[in-house]
Amino acid sequence: MNSVTFVHNAAPMFTYIDPTVRERLEAAGKLYRIERVGGGTISVLGPIPMPLHFGDRRIEVQWYATVRNTELTRLEDLAAELRAKHGERSFAELASSMAVNSVLLIGDRDAWSNPLVRVHSSCLTGDVFGSERCECGPQFHSAIELINADEEGGMLVYMAGHEGRGIGLWAKAATYVLQDSGEDTYQANRSLGLPDDSRDFSDAAVLIRHFRGAGPFRLLTNNPKKIADLEAAGLIDITPVKHVIGVTDANRRYLKAKQDWGHKIDDTDVCE
Repeated sequence: MNSVTFVHNAAPMFTYIDPTVRERLEAAGKLYRIERVGGGTISVLGPIPMPLHFGDRRIEVQWYATVRNTELTRLEDLAAELRAKHGERSFAELASSMAVNSVLLIGDRDAWSNPLVRVHSSCLTGDVFGSERCECGPQFHSAIELINADEEGGMLVYMAGHEGRGIGLWAKAATYVLQDSGEDTYQANRSLGLPDDSRDFSDAAVLIRHFRGAGPFRLLTNNPKKIADLEAAGLIDITPVKHVIGVTDANRRYLKAKQDWGHKIDDTDVCE
């Protein structure tokens, strides 16, 4: 089983749950900041050992939770106000708009020369419910297994704010209704007055550069836009690795729409 190592860089930050916890986490080397492209910072919490169970297999992963400090700063002010009013029961409302992205590291990052990387957009229906309307769940599981089996290992960046290609779960549900009436996934977005793909990969680029450095990596993706966005953020040595999996009768039309939109999916990948 692959092992994981990481060198910590301590820096100040807070936790809105209990300010005293910050000092404990920093002292343990579990909490620090990294710079964002264009200004601002991202707070990183980890590593947190998190063994994953895939069927009868156990995969050892180190989890890092990450969030923009601009979001945390707004929450800090709200948390202080709630404490003053003894309104701790309302704390759950604070996290509703905070996108906490995750990094899962597998393998010895100090030995990486060309690791395998996946930037995965959150998909509640696919990743959690197991929906076959998309291929997201199988892609997520396959990526973890491929990275674990790779001789170098690598990382998966899980983007929490990317539901429905960036439109959110509520709007995504509406697009499903429109798709059931005959529109494809991109037409449905446009019917709602929303972009085809509004995802922001800039934080993913920052996290890849932080954990990987400036060296080359292989990216599990069929989406040229994802590669172009990461390259625009300064990651220029990317080798795309085709990642088509989880094709079923329920999502064949969805995948054909992605193919028409420019995804590197062949006819043989989606044919019956």
